[in-house]
Amino acid sequence: MRKLNVVAAVLTIVGGLNWGLVGLFKFDLVAAVFGGMRFGEVNVGSRVVYTLVGLSALYLASQLRTLVGRSEPAPVKPVST
Repeated sequence: MRKLNVVAAVLTIVGGLNWGLVGLFKFDLVAAVFGGMRFGEVNVGSRVVYTLVGLSALYLASQLRTLVGRSEPAPVKPVST
């Protein structure tokens, strides 16, 4: 499961960065990498990447409660002397 979380996180970050580039510069990095297509055009490679990014986001959304629970610090036990 840990590897799946890492892969999902990386794919979601790639998707977020791509959307940031789209929003700021109207530049689709995934489309450029998979064939230098114009903005908004897709091919099989870019569709696979977009699908994997979307599935990764859904997976991480379903794991959010678990992931947040792990990041909270454990309660400190008092030290008895």
